[in-house]
Formats: sequence, structure tokens, C-alpha cells
Amino acid sequence: MVLFDRIPMPVAVCDPYGTVRLANAALAAEWGTTPGRLKGRDMLDLFPPLDAAQVERIAEALKLRRRSRYTVAVTWRDTHGARRHGELIVDPVSDAPNALPDLLVMLRTAPAPAVDRAEPSTEALHPNEERILALLAAGATTAQAARETGLTTDGVTYHLRRLSRRWGAANRTELVARAYASGILVPGVWPPQPASSRPGTGAPEGNSATT
Repeated sequence: MVLFDRIPMPVAVCDPYGTVRLANAALAAEWGTTPGRLKGRDMLDLFPPLDAAQVERIAEALKLRRRSRYTVAVTWRDTHGARRHGELIVDPVSDAPNALPDLLVMLRTAPAPAVDRAEPSTEALHPNEERILALLAAGATTAQAARETGLTTDGVTYHLRRLSRRWGAANRTELVARAYASGILVPGVWPPQPASSRPGTGAPEGNSATT
């Protein structure tokens, strides 16, 4: 218990349904409370997912006894009301043959940039940027995104840097979180897709494969 509580990264042990059995001090600090007060809370109530479909896929994988590491993009408001972004990293940890496993859940937070106090820019994105964000949300690498969009890896990197500067995003996790929060990506849909690609949204024509 002492070692668990000294882990600097926010960590919890949850039952198969996401209820907190044990939380460390770093996780409790995210809510300005003590670890004991988080026992019995639902991790997804504390840190709501941006895409419910991610959670559904994890639940199905656990039912099939698949053992892997899973991630869920989340956003929440801290005790000061500031919007925070990050991801939950989920690892099955128990080996009971006929039972669903307990879960080791780590919270990786994204730094809150200065622009977080303002609403995201409503300026339209380049169609390639929307497509790249959707691919990143699905877990694509830079090389995979380049193949899917017909860009070079440098072209993909250019668009990612442009978006990072525009939104003040510190990493790709925060880029994806902001894309969902600002309505660029459609929540609850898998595979991820830009809102502009849905019928009746007036998607721009001519999705060029050049930067």
C-alpha cells in the first residue's frame, strides 16, 4: 500500500466495471480529496470518455478474455472548474480463469495550455486535417495517416504542428480531445469520422491530397 500510494502517476485499481477499489494519492489530488473518498466511485464518472465507443470495445474485449493495454481519451473539469484533457490507460491485472479481470487504470494528463480558457477557434479546418485527426483518434501512426490521406509523413507532421500551434495542444492526445470537444469529430462513432463527412453537413468538396 505504501509503494502504491507513492506512485507519482495517478493510478487506481478498479473492478471489471470500472468501480474504484483502490486509488493512490496522485489520483485523489486530481479531485482535491483523499484516496479513501474515491473508493466505490466510477472512474468514467470521474473522468468522462470523449468517445463511448472506446469503452464499449474494451468491455467486449474483456468479455472475450483478451489481454492487452487499452486507452480511453477523457476530459473533465478539475476542482477549479478548468477543463482538463488526458487518457486512461487500462491494463487487466487478475488471472481468475472464469471471472472478468480487475483493472489497473492509470491517468495520463495533458498540460492545460493558456488557450484552454477560451473556446476553440471556429475557423474551418483543412479537409486533410479533419481526416488526420480522425485517423489519430483511431490510433494511427504518422506513417499510417500518410498512407490513408495520400500525404507524405512530412505533410502529416506539417498539419499536426499547425493544429498544435492553433489550439495550444501539447501532444496528440490533447489534439484528439480538442477535436471531439469542438465538434470536429463525431462522438460515439467508430471508426472516428469528421462531423463534416456526415450527410447533410455541407462537407467541403475536393479533399486534396496535397499540403
